[in-house]
Amino acid sequence: MNPEKEKWVLLVVLSIIWGSSFILIKKSLEHFNPYEVGALRVLIAGIILMPLAVMNIKKFPKKHLKWLVLAALTGNFIPMFLFPIAETKVSSSIAGIINSMMPIFVIIVGSLVWKFQTTKRQLIGVAISFFGACVLALSGAGTGELKVIPILLLLLATLCYAISTTTVKSKLNDIPAKILSGFVFSFVLMLPSLISLVFAGFFNDFKADRNLLVGLGFVSLLSIFGTGLAMMLNYRLLNISTPLFASTVTLLMPVVAVIWGVLDGEKLTLLQTFGGIIIIAGLIFLRSKPTVPK
Repeated sequence: MNPEKEKWVLLVVLSIIWGSSFILIKKSLEHFNPYEVGALRVLIAGIILMPLAVMNIKKFPKKHLKWLVLAALTGNFIPMFLFPIAETKVSSSIAGIINSMMPIFVIIVGSLVWKFQTTKRQLIGVAISFFGACVLALSGAGTGELKVIPILLLLLATLCYAISTTTVKSKLNDIPAKILSGFVFSFVLMLPSLISLVFAGFFNDFKADRNLLVGLGFVSLLSIFGTGLAMMLNYRLLNISTPLFASTVTLLMPVVAVIWGVLDGEKLTLLQTFGGIIIIAGLIFLRSKPTVPK
């Protein structure tokens, strides 16, 4: 398959996988606390990808270790905890909509850190989407359920994704996607995730019953597809496209997230729907390709 067709196939597949992650997080939270969900998600991915990492250990990028750690922490560790924490207060649909702001942060981080060129159109799009995020954050004010803190956590997680995406493209783009995924989850994040699981109280509350098995089933699906496989596909997408194009997967993810949410009985208020439409309108408006100066 030529790269042009491949990147669009990857975009659609990632949209479906990651768009389904929010409902899996919600279901996992019925059995584990947010910190356990985050730690298990990373740990299971690390265990599965360990053989791949070991087989390619000689290709470990020692000279780029600091960039590998930065990309791993911001793209595959910190957000794995922020999303479950936020989803204890907001619906999976809202989480999916907020995550769609990733292209905005890619433009901001790319411009400030990696000197990507930014157009006036992109800045206007950023402003429009930011207004939509404010509408979403304030959508519960009338009912006494102001959602500012969880919205901020979701925005921080999305910023982390943008930092990771631009770092991978700028500093780690020469490492094959499968090998990079193995290094990130097995060599960099397995130990921190295991430590986090201990502090989260997972082993203190451990009971081998049906609740545990069902919970592990949801987290395993989240980890295998929404984390391990999805990151491989995402790294491959970054190899053959730009960070901004790769981040537009988040434009399609809210559609999948909202469909799953509605099927699970979630309801979006008129104001929340309005905020989500504003965010997506801003993202569509800013869709012009930034370039890296020579």
